[in-house]
This record gives sequence, C-alpha cells and structure tokens, in this order.
Amino acid sequence: MKRLLFSLALSLIAMVSMAQAKYVFYFIGDGMGANQVLAAEMYQAALQGQINRVPLLMSQFPYSGQAATFSASYGITDSAAAGTCLASGKKTNNGMIGQTPDGEPAYSVASKLHDEGWAVGIMSSVPVDHATPASQYAHAEKRYQYYKIGTQLTQTGFNFFAGGGFQSPVNKDDASAPKLYDLTREAGYTIVGTYDEAKANIHAEKMLLVPAKDIANPTRGAGALPYAIDRQEGDLSLAQIVDIAIQRLSQHDRFFMMAEGGKIDYSGHGNDPATNIHEVMDFDNAIKVAYQFYEQHPDETLIVVTADHETGGMALGKEDSFELQLLQYQTCSSDVLSQQLTRLREENGAKLTWAQVKNLLSELTGLYAAIELDKDEDASLQEAFKQMMRKQSSVKTLYEDINLLAARAKAILSDKAGVGWVGENHTASAVPVFAVGVGAERFTGWMDNSEIAPRIYQATR
Repeated sequence: MKRLLFSLALSLIAMVSMAQAKYVFYFIGDGMGANQVLAAEMYQAALQGQINRVPLLMSQFPYSGQAATFSASYGITDSAAAGTCLASGKKTNNGMIGQTPDGEPAYSVASKLHDEGWAVGIMSSVPVDHATPASQYAHAEKRYQYYKIGTQLTQTGFNFFAGGGFQSPVNKDDASAPKLYDLTREAGYTIVGTYDEAKANIHAEKMLLVPAKDIANPTRGAGALPYAIDRQEGDLSLAQIVDIAIQRLSQHDRFFMMAEGGKIDYSGHGNDPATNIHEVMDFDNAIKVAYQFYEQHPDETLIVVTADHETGGMALGKEDSFELQLLQYQTCSSDVLSQQLTRLREENGAKLTWAQVKNLLSELTGLYAAIELDKDEDASLQEAFKQMMRKQSSVKTLYEDINLLAARAKAILSDKAGVGWVGENHTASAVPVFAVGVGAERFTGWMDNSEIAPRIYQATR
C-alpha cells in the first residue's frame, strides 16, 4: 500500500512538472520595493482605523521570494540594465537596452516565444519606448536612443503594444526620416487612442494603443499616462490596457504579455508617498484583471510579479510619527498641485494672497484643514509662497520640475505621515517576487533578477 501511495505521489509530481504554461503574465512594478507594497497595504488598513495591513492581491500569491537587482556595471541598477536582465536573464551595464556589455544582443523571453509562434503583448503606464518595455523588443547601446528603439518596435511583429506613446516620434537628427507613427501603420499596426476604440478593433492583426492626444500630435514626444491619483474620466488605466491585451491575445493558442507599472518609479523619484501608494494599488488592480483570467485557466496560466529596482529608499515610520491615514487628504500628485499653484499665480498675478494659496493647499493636500501644522512648518510654506511671488522657484527631480511651494507641501505631508526617503534615486534594495499558476513554485526564496526570465521560459517548456 505504501509503495502504491509513493508511486502515485511520484506520478503526481511528474504530472505537475510536465505541466506547461500557455498563458504568461509578467508584471514589473518599476521602482516597487517591499516597502512600497507594505505601505499600500498598511495605508488601506489605516483607512479602516487598524494597525494592520489589508493585503494586495499580489502579496497573497502562494509563492514569493526576493531578488537582488545590481547591474553588471554598478551595485545600483538603472531601469535599462534591470529591464534587460528581467527580459533576457542577462546582466548588462547601466544605460544599455537588450544587449550585453560587449554589445551582443540579449534576446528577451518575449522575442523567443514570439519566434516559437506565441502571441506577444508589451504594455506600460509610461511611453512604449521607455527602458522596461524597450528591453522586451529592442537592442540599443543607450536607453535614450528613442527613435532607434521606436523603429525596432515597428519591426517586431508583436501583436500588441500599449502605453504613453513614443518619446521621440521623429528623428531629430534626420528630418527626412519617416515618422514613427507612419512606420507603425506601414508595419500593419492599427493605432487606437481609447479603450472603446481598442475594443471596437479587437480583431486587428496588430495593435498599438496610446492616448488619443499622442496620436493627435504625432510629431510631439509623448508623456506617460496620468497618475492614478490624477486620473480623469476617459483617461487610460493600466488595468484597462491589460483587459484589452487579454481580449486581443487570447484569440491565439498561447500568449505572453509584459505589463509595467512605470509611474511607481516616477513618484518614488519625486518622494511623493500618497501618489506612490496609489500607483502601487493601481498596479495591483491591473494584476487583478490577469488573475480573473487565471481563475478561468488555472492549469495553463502563470503570473509573475516583480520589480526592476526600488526607488527613493522608502522608509516606513518614525519614532514619533506614523500616520499613513493622513495621506488620504492628498487628492492629486505633487505635479498637479504644482500646476494648480502656477495657474493660481498666473490668474492673480501680484494680487495673489497667502489666504488663496492656503485654501488651495487645504483643498488638495489637507494641510491646515484636516492636518495641523506647527509654527516651523507654517513658516516654511509661507516663505515658499513669498519666493513664488518674487519668481517661479522650482525643485527638479528626474521626472518632475515642480513649484517650490508644492515641493515643500509634499515634504511636510510625507513627514507627517511618517514616510521617509533615503534620496530621489534608485537603491540597491532587494525587490519582491510573487507568483501563481503553472510553474509558480520556481519563484521562491532568495534569487538574483537574472534568474527570473529563464524560469519563466522554463515554465513554458
């Protein structure tokens, strides 16, 4: 009897090991370290008056681990080197896209599977030629060779692309070179600008989904999708993009998709905790869409979630302050707050009063209204207001150039909530790895980020 049970167990293990993923979802939260995930979970609990966490879907996956992120050239990676490694399993130098330090191509799992007949979709909340999505299809010595990267996108034959449009839709060095949107159409891609338009063209052979405003301005460099905290009706979300991608790619027998939550990184560079938390939760909402598909195909689907690196060195809690619920009063990103302050200054000119500015801060951040300030904090904001009235002082981060007053307000709110930052750049911190589905058991324990792509590929064998 024992021998029979043992044989059955071995047979079951063999059957499991023979299972092959037919549908692969690869989610990359740009800049999402463990503390970014925990902050979102503890924030949700704090809103309920609890000292606890309300788990995100990704952290409830049955298999999890951590990954180191260093590049071939430095202990702290950039998104190009990390994206290349996550796509191909090959370490490379910071700044390089889809190639090894010696210049040899580093082919992504997406490219390999496409060559094997799989449908492939690449999508992001930032431009489609940004480092992480570009690493899935392009090869470039420098990540900022956007036009070169964009031309390679049009040549992939991948079934679906989506994101914030092209960073450099025209060749700035050669005015006679074709525009990228023209090349994309010539390559057989149907270009759509809204969720509804994408749905209406769901049977298109190949599709590029970017915001309608980018299509309307085909020679202007695109930005990213709006932050989740700033999203307005009609704006694309990553969850919508994943939904469209599933509808399009599931028309094939096998598919691979990579979806990047790129603006987690943007808000990390900006040290904007409320915006960052909303981006992580929004990223999780996109994962939920994929999970619904997994529930329908549990024996054929693999979902892997990780990050390219951590951004900002987010620290949670100070000895005398940890009040994440205060972040609920911030209703827009620091970038939009800056725009609103600038608008107020332009509309009122020299007649603008501190009372008007104070009311705007109260409305958009909760400062002075729901959140009390001490004398030093108040003085700091009023001094920034005086500087704004003399000249438009600003604070620059990688993706922001915001009004000094907006920067001060953001810093005070972060401090009040008990969220600290090491700096405004990437760190060497390990990042989380979560997995569910066929082959998910491969993604446990401590690993290097170079191990993730090969393990995904193995799960399809």
